[in-house]
Amino acid sequence: MRKDNTAGAATNRRRAASGDPLGPNSEIGRKLKQYYDELVSDNVPDRFAQLLSQLEQAQPARKKD
Repeated sequence: MRKDNTAGAATNRRRAASGDPLGPNSEIGRKLKQYYDELVSDNVPDRFAQLLSQLEQAQPARKKD
């Protein structure tokens, strides 16, 4: 069992030495970026867009008061 832990540590060191700044966390970072990119590319629901529009219209009126 100890041999497996040493092999994993050696792999992590090789990744870090290869210029990967995140090392073993690079896979997590890649998955998070992929998830974020998917969320950003989704369309905003119509109802939410309408609420944002109403909020933008109400804000100038509040600033005048």
